[in-house]
Amino acid sequence: MYFFYNIFINLLIFGMKVFSLFNDKTKKGVEGRKKSLQKVKSAFSKTDKVIWMHAASLGEYEQGLPVLEQLKENFPDHKILVTFFSPSGYEHVVKKKNIADAICYLPFDKKSSVKEFISQFDVQLFFTVKYDYWYNLLEELKNKGAKTYVISALFYERQSFFTSYGKWFVKELQKNIDWFFHQTEMSFALAKSIGLTKSSVTGDTRFDRVKQLRTRNNHVDFIKDFTGDDKVVVFGSSWQAEEKVAEEVLQGSPYAKLIIAPHDLKRVQHLKQIFPDAILYSEIKKLVKNFQSRVLIIDSIGLLSKLYSYADVAVVGGGFHDAGLHNILEAAIFGVPVIFGNHYRKNPEADELISVDGGRSFENAGLAADFVMFLLNNEEELLKMSENAEKFVTEKPNSTDLIIKKILS
Repeated sequence: MYFFYNIFINLLIFGMKVFSLFNDKTKKGVEGRKKSLQKVKSAFSKTDKVIWMHAASLGEYEQGLPVLEQLKENFPDHKILVTFFSPSGYEHVVKKKNIADAICYLPFDKKSSVKEFISQFDVQLFFTVKYDYWYNLLEELKNKGAKTYVISALFYERQSFFTSYGKWFVKELQKNIDWFFHQTEMSFALAKSIGLTKSSVTGDTRFDRVKQLRTRNNHVDFIKDFTGDDKVVVFGSSWQAEEKVAEEVLQGSPYAKLIIAPHDLKRVQHLKQIFPDAILYSEIKKLVKNFQSRVLIIDSIGLLSKLYSYADVAVVGGGFHDAGLHNILEAAIFGVPVIFGNHYRKNPEADELISVDGGRSFENAGLAADFVMFLLNNEEELLKMSENAEKFVTEKPNSTDLIIKKILS
Protein backbone atom coordinates (compact mmCIF):
# COMPACT_ATOMS: atom_id res chain seq x y z
CA MET A 1 0.00 0.00 0.00
CA TYR A 2 2.96 2.29 0.69
CA PHE A 3 3.90 1.98 -2.99
CA PHE A 4 0.42 3.08 -4.09
CA TYR A 5 0.39 5.94 -1.58
CA ASN A 6 3.57 7.35 -3.10
CA ILE A 7 2.08 7.00 -6.58
CA PHE A 8 -0.92 8.99 -5.32
CA ILE A 9 1.36 11.72 -3.96
CA ASN A 10 3.18 12.00 -7.29
CA LEU A 11 -0.13 12.17 -9.15
CA LEU A 12 -1.34 14.83 -6.71
CA ILE A 13 1.76 16.94 -7.33
CA PHE A 14 1.44 16.55 -11.10
CA GLY A 15 -2.26 17.37 -11.00
CA MET A 16 -1.75 20.49 -8.88
CA LYS A 17 1.01 21.74 -11.17
CA VAL A 18 -1.20 21.31 -14.23
CA PHE A 19 -4.22 22.86 -12.52
CA SER A 20 -2.08 25.78 -11.37
CA LEU A 21 -1.86 26.88 -14.99
CA PHE A 22 -5.57 27.67 -14.88
CA ASN A 23 -6.27 28.42 -11.20
CA ASP A 24 -4.64 31.25 -9.23
CA LYS A 25 -5.28 29.69 -5.83
CA THR A 26 -3.61 26.42 -6.80
CA LYS A 27 -0.75 28.35 -8.39
CA LYS A 28 -0.10 30.16 -5.11
CA GLY A 29 0.12 26.82 -3.30
CA VAL A 30 2.50 25.30 -5.84
CA GLU A 31 4.74 28.38 -6.01
CA GLY A 32 4.64 28.88 -2.25
CA ARG A 33 5.96 25.40 -1.57
CA LYS A 34 9.13 26.24 -3.47
CA LYS A 35 9.96 28.73 -0.70
CA SER A 36 9.13 26.55 2.32
CA LEU A 37 12.55 25.00 2.77
CA GLN A 38 14.32 28.35 2.61
CA LYS A 39 11.88 29.84 5.12
CA VAL A 40 12.66 27.25 7.78
CA LYS A 41 16.38 27.46 7.05
CA SER A 42 16.20 31.20 7.67
CA ALA A 43 14.08 30.93 10.82
CA PHE A 44 15.71 27.98 12.60
CA SER A 45 19.07 26.42 13.31
CA LYS A 46 19.37 22.66 13.31
CA THR A 47 19.54 22.65 17.10
CA ASP A 48 16.47 24.84 17.67
CA LYS A 49 13.73 23.05 19.58
CA VAL A 50 10.50 23.53 17.64
CA ILE A 51 6.79 23.09 18.32
CA TRP A 52 5.03 22.56 15.00
CA MET A 53 1.34 22.97 14.22
CA HIS A 54 -0.04 21.90 10.86
CA ALA A 55 -3.44 23.11 9.66
CA ALA A 56 -5.06 22.31 6.34
CA SER A 57 -6.62 25.76 6.10
CA LEU A 58 -7.83 28.76 8.09
CA GLY A 59 -10.59 26.96 9.99
CA GLU A 60 -8.22 24.31 11.28
CA TYR A 61 -5.68 27.00 12.18
CA GLU A 62 -8.25 28.80 14.34
CA GLN A 63 -9.12 25.45 15.88
CA GLY A 64 -5.54 24.67 16.84
CA LEU A 65 -4.41 28.14 17.86
CA PRO A 66 -5.58 28.01 21.52
CA VAL A 67 -3.45 24.89 22.02
CA LEU A 68 -0.46 26.43 20.26
CA GLU A 69 -0.68 29.58 22.39
CA GLN A 70 -0.81 27.54 25.59
CA LEU A 71 2.13 25.39 24.51
CA LYS A 72 4.13 28.53 23.83
CA GLU A 73 3.47 29.66 27.40
CA ASN A 74 4.58 26.31 28.77
CA PHE A 75 7.67 26.10 26.54
CA PRO A 76 8.84 29.73 26.11
CA ASP A 77 12.29 28.69 24.89
CA HIS A 78 10.91 26.63 22.00
CA LYS A 79 10.39 28.14 18.58
CA ILE A 80 7.09 27.86 16.70
CA LEU A 81 6.41 26.61 13.17
CA VAL A 82 2.98 26.76 11.49
CA THR A 83 2.37 25.05 8.15
CA PHE A 84 -0.65 25.07 5.83
CA PHE A 85 -1.83 22.98 2.93
CA SER A 86 -4.30 25.54 1.57
CA PRO A 87 -3.44 29.02 0.23
CA SER A 88 -6.56 30.49 1.84
CA GLY A 89 -5.27 29.65 5.30
CA TYR A 90 -1.67 30.62 4.61
CA GLU A 91 -2.43 33.97 2.99
CA HIS A 92 -4.81 35.04 5.75
CA VAL A 93 -2.45 34.19 8.60
CA VAL A 94 0.89 35.25 7.13
CA LYS A 95 -0.34 38.85 6.86
CA LYS A 96 -1.24 39.05 10.56
CA LYS A 97 0.85 39.33 13.70
CA ASN A 98 1.49 35.78 14.81
CA ILE A 99 3.27 33.89 17.57
CA ALA A 100 5.01 31.69 14.99
CA ASP A 101 8.67 32.11 14.14
CA ALA A 102 7.98 30.70 10.67
CA ILE A 103 4.82 30.22 8.60
CA CYS A 104 4.97 28.32 5.33
CA TYR A 105 3.28 25.74 3.14
CA LEU A 106 3.66 22.11 4.07
CA PRO A 107 6.01 20.48 1.53
CA PHE A 108 4.47 17.89 -0.74
CA ASP A 109 4.55 14.54 1.04
CA LYS A 110 7.46 12.99 -0.85
CA LYS A 111 9.84 11.17 1.46
CA SER A 112 12.92 13.03 0.27
CA SER A 113 11.27 16.47 0.52
CA VAL A 114 9.87 15.81 3.98
CA LYS A 115 13.18 14.43 5.27
CA GLU A 116 15.14 17.45 4.08
CA PHE A 117 12.56 19.85 5.52
CA ILE A 118 12.51 18.22 8.98
CA SER A 119 16.32 18.00 9.12
CA GLN A 120 16.55 21.80 9.39
CA PHE A 121 15.39 21.93 13.04
CA ASP A 122 14.71 19.76 16.09
CA VAL A 123 10.99 18.94 16.23
CA GLN A 124 10.00 18.32 19.84
CA LEU A 125 6.24 18.30 19.40
CA PHE A 126 4.01 18.16 16.34
CA PHE A 127 0.26 18.31 16.05
CA THR A 128 -2.11 18.33 13.13
CA VAL A 129 -5.67 19.60 13.41
CA LYS A 130 -8.84 17.63 12.74
CA TYR A 131 -7.90 15.12 10.01
CA ASP A 132 -5.09 16.29 7.73
CA TYR A 133 -2.78 13.24 7.65
CA TRP A 134 0.39 12.93 5.55
CA TYR A 135 1.99 9.57 6.09
CA ASN A 136 5.60 10.15 4.98
CA LEU A 137 5.64 13.23 7.20
CA LEU A 138 4.31 11.33 10.21
CA GLU A 139 6.80 8.51 9.75
CA GLU A 140 9.75 10.90 9.51
CA LEU A 141 8.59 12.78 12.60
CA LYS A 142 8.55 9.57 14.62
CA ASN A 143 11.98 8.64 13.24
CA LYS A 144 13.19 11.95 14.65
CA GLY A 145 11.68 11.22 18.05
CA ALA A 146 8.99 13.91 17.98
CA LYS A 147 5.82 13.62 20.04
CA THR A 148 2.85 13.63 17.65
CA TYR A 149 -0.80 14.49 18.33
CA VAL A 150 -4.09 15.14 16.57
CA ILE A 151 -6.07 18.07 18.02
CA SER A 152 -9.87 18.19 17.68
CA ALA A 153 -9.74 14.88 15.80
CA LEU A 154 -12.85 14.02 13.84
CA PHE A 155 -13.54 10.56 12.44
CA TYR A 156 -16.66 9.85 10.41
CA GLU A 157 -17.89 6.76 8.63
CA ARG A 158 -17.11 7.81 5.05
CA GLN A 159 -13.37 8.17 5.65
CA SER A 160 -10.93 5.81 3.96
CA PHE A 161 -10.09 4.17 7.31
CA PHE A 162 -13.44 2.40 7.22
CA THR A 163 -13.04 0.94 3.72
CA SER A 164 -11.63 -2.40 2.59
CA TYR A 165 -8.29 -0.75 1.74
CA GLY A 166 -8.09 1.38 4.89
CA LYS A 167 -6.06 -0.98 7.10
CA TRP A 168 -2.73 0.39 5.92
CA PHE A 169 -3.72 3.96 6.85
CA VAL A 170 -4.89 2.81 10.27
CA LYS A 171 -1.65 0.93 10.85
CA GLU A 172 0.36 4.03 9.99
CA LEU A 173 -1.62 6.13 12.45
CA GLN A 174 -1.28 3.49 15.16
CA LYS A 175 2.47 3.53 14.66
CA ASN A 176 3.05 7.26 14.30
CA ILE A 177 0.46 9.16 16.39
CA ASP A 178 1.00 9.34 20.16
CA TRP A 179 -2.51 10.54 21.04
CA PHE A 180 -5.81 11.58 19.44
CA PHE A 181 -7.82 14.32 21.16
CA HIS A 182 -11.36 13.78 19.81
CA GLN A 183 -14.06 16.39 19.32
CA THR A 184 -16.95 14.01 19.93
CA GLU A 185 -17.87 10.70 21.53
CA MET A 186 -18.84 9.41 18.08
CA SER A 187 -15.39 10.18 16.68
CA PHE A 188 -13.79 8.48 19.68
CA ALA A 189 -15.96 5.37 19.22
CA LEU A 190 -15.26 5.11 15.49
CA ALA A 191 -11.51 5.44 16.02
CA LYS A 192 -11.59 2.82 18.77
CA SER A 193 -13.52 0.43 16.51
CA ILE A 194 -10.56 0.29 14.10
CA GLY A 195 -7.90 -0.01 16.78
CA LEU A 196 -6.93 3.63 17.35
CA THR A 197 -7.17 3.40 21.11
CA LYS A 198 -4.58 5.98 22.20
CA SER A 199 -7.21 8.66 22.49
CA SER A 200 -9.59 10.65 24.66
CA VAL A 201 -12.60 12.93 24.20
CA THR A 202 -11.61 16.53 24.95
CA GLY A 203 -14.13 18.44 22.84
CA ASP A 204 -13.67 21.04 20.14
CA THR A 205 -11.01 23.69 20.71
CA ARG A 206 -12.96 26.09 18.50
CA PHE A 207 -15.24 26.70 21.47
CA ASP A 208 -12.22 27.92 23.44
CA ARG A 209 -11.27 30.19 20.58
CA VAL A 210 -14.67 31.80 20.12
CA LYS A 211 -15.11 32.35 23.85
CA GLN A 212 -12.17 34.73 23.57
CA LEU A 213 -14.15 36.83 21.09
CA ARG A 214 -16.49 38.03 23.84
CA THR A 215 -13.66 39.57 25.85
CA ARG A 216 -12.08 41.67 23.11
CA ASN A 217 -13.16 45.02 21.68
CA ASN A 218 -15.69 44.14 18.95
CA HIS A 219 -16.39 47.68 17.78
CA VAL A 220 -16.44 48.20 14.00
CA ASP A 221 -16.45 51.79 12.81
CA PHE A 222 -19.74 53.14 11.40
CA ILE A 223 -21.72 49.90 11.83
CA LYS A 224 -23.96 51.26 14.58
CA ASP A 225 -24.54 54.37 12.47
CA PHE A 226 -25.78 52.11 9.70
CA THR A 227 -27.93 49.78 11.80
CA GLY A 228 -29.51 52.34 14.12
CA ASP A 229 -32.23 50.69 16.22
CA ASP A 230 -33.38 48.31 13.47
CA LYS A 231 -33.12 44.53 13.55
CA VAL A 232 -29.92 43.32 11.87
CA VAL A 233 -29.27 40.17 9.86
CA VAL A 234 -25.62 39.35 9.18
CA PHE A 235 -24.87 37.06 6.23
CA GLY A 236 -21.46 35.58 7.02
CA SER A 237 -19.19 33.99 4.40
CA SER A 238 -22.12 34.05 1.97
CA TRP A 239 -22.41 32.18 -1.30
CA GLN A 240 -25.12 32.39 -3.96
CA ALA A 241 -27.76 30.60 -1.87
CA GLU A 242 -27.29 32.92 1.10
CA GLU A 243 -27.53 35.90 -1.24
CA LYS A 244 -30.90 34.54 -2.33
CA VAL A 245 -31.97 34.44 1.32
CA ALA A 246 -30.89 38.08 1.63
CA GLU A 247 -32.98 39.07 -1.38
CA GLU A 248 -36.12 37.52 0.08
CA VAL A 249 -35.54 38.96 3.56
CA LEU A 250 -34.99 42.42 2.10
CA GLN A 251 -38.35 42.22 0.32
CA GLY A 252 -40.27 40.62 3.19
CA SER A 253 -38.91 42.53 6.21
CA PRO A 254 -39.15 46.26 5.41
CA TYR A 255 -37.44 47.43 8.62
CA ALA A 256 -34.50 45.03 8.82
CA LYS A 257 -30.92 46.01 7.96
CA LEU A 258 -28.75 43.47 6.14
CA ILE A 259 -24.97 43.14 6.38
CA ILE A 260 -23.48 40.80 3.77
CA ALA A 261 -19.88 39.55 4.06
CA PRO A 262 -19.24 37.32 1.02
CA HIS A 263 -16.98 34.29 1.26
CA ASP A 264 -15.05 35.57 -1.75
CA LEU A 265 -14.52 39.30 -2.29
CA LYS A 266 -14.76 38.63 -6.03
CA ARG A 267 -18.53 38.40 -5.43
CA VAL A 268 -18.75 42.05 -4.34
CA GLN A 269 -19.50 43.35 -7.82
CA HIS A 270 -22.11 40.64 -8.32
CA LEU A 271 -23.71 41.65 -5.03
CA LYS A 272 -23.84 45.24 -6.19
CA GLN A 273 -25.83 44.08 -9.21
CA ILE A 274 -28.29 42.19 -6.99
CA PHE A 275 -28.52 45.08 -4.50
CA PRO A 276 -27.89 48.21 -6.60
CA ASP A 277 -28.66 50.55 -3.71
CA ALA A 278 -26.29 48.80 -1.30
CA ILE A 279 -23.46 50.57 0.47
CA LEU A 280 -19.91 49.24 0.27
CA TYR A 281 -18.10 49.27 3.59
CA SER A 282 -15.03 50.81 1.92
CA GLU A 283 -17.18 53.83 1.03
CA ILE A 284 -19.19 54.10 4.25
CA LYS A 285 -17.21 57.05 5.62
CA LYS A 286 -18.69 59.27 2.93
CA LEU A 287 -22.24 58.44 3.96
CA VAL A 288 -22.22 58.69 7.76
CA LYS A 289 -25.57 59.99 9.09
CA ASN A 290 -26.98 59.86 5.56
CA PHE A 291 -27.75 56.21 4.92
CA GLN A 292 -30.40 55.59 2.30
CA SER A 293 -29.82 51.85 1.92
CA ARG A 294 -30.79 48.87 4.05
CA VAL A 295 -27.94 46.72 2.71
CA LEU A 296 -24.26 46.98 3.61
CA ILE A 297 -21.75 44.89 1.64
CA ILE A 298 -18.48 44.16 3.43
CA ASP A 299 -15.67 44.46 0.88
CA SER A 300 -12.90 44.09 3.47
CA ILE A 301 -11.52 41.00 5.21
CA GLY A 302 -11.10 40.34 8.93
CA LEU A 303 -14.32 41.99 10.17
CA LEU A 304 -16.85 39.17 10.16
CA SER A 305 -16.39 37.80 13.69
CA LYS A 306 -16.85 41.33 15.08
CA LEU A 307 -19.86 42.02 12.87
CA TYR A 308 -21.74 39.14 14.48
CA SER A 309 -21.80 41.17 17.70
CA TYR A 310 -24.20 43.59 15.94
CA ALA A 311 -26.53 40.86 14.64
CA ASP A 312 -29.99 39.80 15.77
CA VAL A 313 -29.93 36.85 13.36
CA ALA A 314 -27.03 35.29 11.45
CA VAL A 315 -27.15 33.37 8.17
CA VAL A 316 -23.86 31.48 7.75
CA GLY A 317 -22.71 30.36 4.33
CA GLY A 318 -21.53 27.09 2.84
CA GLY A 319 -24.32 24.82 4.04
CA PHE A 320 -26.48 24.87 0.93
CA HIS A 321 -23.87 22.98 -1.11
CA ASP A 322 -20.91 20.67 -0.61
CA ALA A 323 -18.27 23.38 -0.13
CA GLY A 324 -18.78 22.99 3.61
CA LEU A 325 -20.46 25.04 6.31
CA HIS A 326 -18.43 27.95 7.62
CA ASN A 327 -17.94 28.82 11.28
CA ILE A 328 -21.28 29.04 13.09
CA LEU A 329 -19.76 29.38 16.56
CA GLU A 330 -18.50 32.91 15.93
CA ALA A 331 -22.11 34.03 15.69
CA ALA A 332 -23.52 31.81 18.45
CA ILE A 333 -21.13 33.16 21.10
CA PHE A 334 -22.80 36.57 20.77
CA GLY A 335 -26.22 35.09 21.45
CA VAL A 336 -27.30 35.11 17.81
CA PRO A 337 -29.59 32.43 16.32
CA VAL A 338 -27.75 30.85 13.39
CA ILE A 339 -29.45 29.81 10.15
CA PHE A 340 -27.70 27.61 7.56
CA GLY A 341 -28.16 24.96 4.88
CA ASN A 342 -28.33 21.24 5.60
CA HIS A 343 -25.01 20.15 4.05
CA TYR A 344 -22.78 19.97 7.12
CA ARG A 345 -21.80 16.35 7.80
CA LYS A 346 -18.29 17.44 8.84
CA ASN A 347 -19.67 19.93 11.38
CA PRO A 348 -20.99 18.05 14.43
CA GLU A 349 -21.44 21.35 16.27
CA ALA A 350 -24.26 22.18 13.82
CA ASP A 351 -26.33 19.22 14.98
CA GLU A 352 -25.64 20.16 18.59
CA LEU A 353 -26.70 23.77 18.07
CA ILE A 354 -29.92 22.64 16.40
CA SER A 355 -30.62 20.18 19.23
CA VAL A 356 -30.56 22.99 21.83
CA ASP A 357 -32.67 25.26 19.57
CA GLY A 358 -29.94 27.81 19.02
CA GLY A 359 -29.86 27.29 15.26
CA ARG A 360 -31.81 25.83 12.36
CA SER A 361 -30.89 24.25 9.04
CA PHE A 362 -32.96 24.27 5.85
CA GLU A 363 -32.78 22.48 2.54
CA ASN A 364 -33.27 25.60 0.42
CA ALA A 365 -32.93 29.37 0.53
CA GLY A 366 -36.68 30.00 0.48
CA LEU A 367 -37.37 28.08 3.67
CA ALA A 368 -34.39 29.71 5.37
CA ALA A 369 -35.62 33.18 4.41
CA ASP A 370 -39.11 32.42 5.74
CA PHE A 371 -37.66 31.43 9.11
CA VAL A 372 -35.42 34.50 9.31
CA MET A 373 -38.48 36.69 8.72
CA PHE A 374 -40.42 34.72 11.33
CA LEU A 375 -37.72 35.45 13.91
CA LEU A 376 -37.59 39.14 13.03
CA ASN A 377 -41.34 39.36 13.66
CA ASN A 378 -41.44 37.22 16.84
CA GLU A 379 -39.44 38.78 19.65
CA GLU A 380 -40.12 36.00 22.14
CA GLU A 381 -38.86 33.25 19.82
CA LEU A 382 -35.86 35.38 18.82
CA LEU A 383 -34.91 35.95 22.45
CA LYS A 384 -35.27 32.26 23.32
CA MET A 385 -33.05 31.11 20.47
CA SER A 386 -30.53 33.85 21.26
CA GLU A 387 -30.19 32.65 24.84
CA ASN A 388 -29.89 29.04 23.71
CA ALA A 389 -27.15 29.86 21.20
CA GLU A 390 -25.01 31.74 23.71
CA LYS A 391 -25.48 29.13 26.43
CA PHE A 392 -24.52 26.38 23.96
CA VAL A 393 -21.04 27.87 23.54
CA THR A 394 -20.35 29.25 27.01
CA GLU A 395 -21.15 26.00 28.82
CA LYS A 396 -18.70 23.90 26.81
CA PRO A 397 -15.66 22.68 28.81
CA ASN A 398 -12.25 24.17 28.13
CA SER A 399 -10.79 21.67 25.66
CA THR A 400 -7.39 23.34 25.58
CA ASP A 401 -6.84 22.77 29.30
CA LEU A 402 -7.67 19.08 28.94
CA ILE A 403 -5.28 18.70 25.98
CA ILE A 404 -2.40 20.54 27.59
CA LYS A 405 -2.76 18.55 30.80
CA LYS A 406 -2.43 15.30 28.84
CA ILE A 407 0.53 16.52 26.76
CA LEU A 408 2.40 17.62 29.89
CA SER A 409 1.67 14.43 31.83
